[in-house]
Amino acid sequence: MGSQILEDVRALAPLIRAQSDQAEADGLIGPDVIEKLNDLGIFRLALPAEFGGRATDPREMILVFEELGRADGSVGWCAMIGAITGMSLTYLPPRTASDLMQDERLMIAGVGAPNGEAQTVDGGYRLTGRWSMASGSRHSNWLVAGARTPEGMRVMLLRAQDVTVHPTWNALGLRATSSHDFSVSDVFVPSDRVFDVGAEVRSPGSLSGFPLTVLSFGVAAVALGIARAAIEEFTDLARRKGPNARLATAAAEATALHRSGLAFLLDVYAEPARDAVGSAAQQLAAVSAARSAAQAVDLVYAAAGTAAVHASGPLQRYLRDVHTAAQHGMVSANVLEQAGNTLLEPA
Repeated sequence: MGSQILEDVRALAPLIRAQSDQAEADGLIGPDVIEKLNDLGIFRLALPAEFGGRATDPREMILVFEELGRADGSVGWCAMIGAITGMSLTYLPPRTASDLMQDERLMIAGVGAPNGEAQTVDGGYRLTGRWSMASGSRHSNWLVAGARTPEGMRVMLLRAQDVTVHPTWNALGLRATSSHDFSVSDVFVPSDRVFDVGAEVRSPGSLSGFPLTVLSFGVAAVALGIARAAIEEFTDLARRKGPNARLATAAAEATALHRSGLAFLLDVYAEPARDAVGSAAQQLAAVSAARSAAQAVDLVYAAAGTAAVHASGPLQRYLRDVHTAAQHGMVSANVLEQAGNTLLEPA
């Protein structure tokens, strides 16, 4: 598949790679990279065109996230989180969503888990709580936060200036994602920035027909991009070493894992699932792709021998990044079990 957005992302890759080491050291993606992603409309991929979104279909998003993950795992991850979390606007009143979309630098992060407590007041809610692992928290100007309310679980859209970000992200990989905790204390949230994820979307975007587990395809796509970068790095190394059966076998096996994982993912996200079995297949594809990505990196890392262990080399980062991505709950063993149980139900 080829498209202008993919070509634009590929053209941005050299800048991303040039800043990768500094971003890793700082624990933060450079502002000019975020600005370029914004210019390309990456954080608006899932939003309806009527609000200035790109209304990009999931298969193209998979390829975009995979390409960005190939350039840098942390950049791919934050781009994916911003793009998919952005679909929160489709649940808001159209006027509110349209007003928010007027911000050319709109980027939404956050955590949907109901870790907050909100009390109903005139015109909205007062919210208190703390949420963990909000990727892109240092770059976003809005954050979503799940909360328990008297009416049930709701998600609330918070202004970044109302939020305290806690520097808690000190992880093995994806170090530049700024996946920190954030908290609020007795913050007022107007009712037009509160929604129920179980309700109908008010302004359908390109992901509106897909289940709430849609984040899983983004996690898998970024992991696949990291794997492709590792395979390319290993291929260059193997060519310099000359003919070697062990290196050739590792390259072949890793390539097969990457290509098959990507093909399965693209296949099942060609359209929304029609039933529970279709949804299970999408979950299965995401888990399988993430695991295949990690296995592919493991293969080339092991085959590279001592050349892979240097902190200055990229293979060790690919290893750390892909395994950090593959630990995400959306591609966990629990998800695999749920998919399997659905597939085993009587027809």
